[in-house]
Amino acid sequence: MFVSKYPDWVVSVAFKDATTLYFDGAKDFFIWYHNLQKYTPSKNKAAIAAITVKDYYTLKDVDAFKASFVLGSDVYGPMGKELVPFGKLADAHAFLKDHKGKMVLRFSDITPAALKSLE
Repeated sequence: MFVSKYPDWVVSVAFKDATTLYFDGAKDFFIWYHNLQKYTPSKNKAAIAAITVKDYYTLKDVDAFKASFVLGSDVYGPMGKELVPFGKLADAHAFLKDHKGKMVLRFSDITPAALKSLE
């Protein structure tokens, strides 16, 4: 998939060696992140300098480690069911209510099991 077609959903991973990877949404990023050695054996989590997601409302880059993600809403991303990111927790909770989301998760809460519910 060409992520440039969907700039509002882009997740970027900047590495300490100045390389960057881009993903077409948080769901696909987390699938990669939890299987990094499978998909990118030359990289490891310690080599990551920064991860940014696009806030769904403002479209501004947000530090993924500080973001809140809504799981299971009625809003779909480029690849279907998606984790919808927000810079502000209050925005995530408002979106959850307005779009029939299941729960708000933080970065560390997004496990392979949580991702499975998006299949």
